[in-house]
Amino acid sequence: MILIADSGATKTDWRFIDKDGNISSFSTAGLSPLFWTSKEMANEINKKFPKEIKSKVKSRWLSGQKSKVFFYGTSCSSMERIKIVKIALKKVFPKSNTIINHDILASARALLGNKTGIACILGTGSNSCYYNGKKITEIKGGLTYILGDEGSGAHIGIAFIKAFLNNELPDKIHTTFIKKYRLTKDKIFDAVYNKKYPNRYLASFAKFVHENMDDPFLHNLVRNCFAEFFEKTICKYANYQQVPVGFVGSIASNFGDILHAVAKEKGVSINKIINSPIDELVKYHLPLP
Repeated sequence: MILIADSGATKTDWRFIDKDGNISSFSTAGLSPLFWTSKEMANEINKKFPKEIKSKVKSRWLSGQKSKVFFYGTSCSSMERIKIVKIALKKVFPKSNTIINHDILASARALLGNKTGIACILGTGSNSCYYNGKKITEIKGGLTYILGDEGSGAHIGIAFIKAFLNNELPDKIHTTFIKKYRLTKDKIFDAVYNKKYPNRYLASFAKFVHENMDDPFLHNLVRNCFAEFFEKTICKYANYQQVPVGFVGSIASNFGDILHAVAKEKGVSINKIINSPIDELVKYHLPLP
């Protein structure tokens, strides 16, 4: 039996595959070691973990058979951060063999399988890598929402909120936004500088942008964010115009038409856009060990 998790900044998708190949799904909050302690992660998993799945895993332990847990997570890019996640998983799955990797590897495996290419994440945050079909050989991006994350939900949200606070939004969009959110400068500052998960808060405004994409100002705002992502990441790979490029994440999926347009301008061939890598990861890790 195996358990696969793909954890972004906002949400973690889980898939449990039992010994008969039956697949069960559930989700928890995003479990980033940048923002969560091992104890907080373990509590969140225990709280959301379905009882029927837990009983199956427990019976496996009691029979002396180890289960495998494949965890792909945002910010799992150093031994220190991986250790935080590993301690959490061992609290919940003490007898299992836990394998922890960066979420960019999940994207590469989901988008490219065993083929060479460039894999990109455009969700709450952003990242990219060059994948040779077996392993990641180069990473560009992934500097988090303060220093980078170009093209991400957080980046789009920052660009939108800056335009709002600087009174640069078209009158219709400004009025619609005020009526919907009732936000003030002080409320925004409090959420960004004093509360937890400011990246999620900023990325949440990408939904409003998506709902109003018929407005030329917002269309151009998203286009500029994507163009910056290409310039800062994809266009810096030596042969970016000769290999397939894939995207995973809600932002890539929701704004796919603009993404394709920017890619065409840059001479990039997009081979696949998927909302989440989790189901492709199930295919990658099957057949069962």
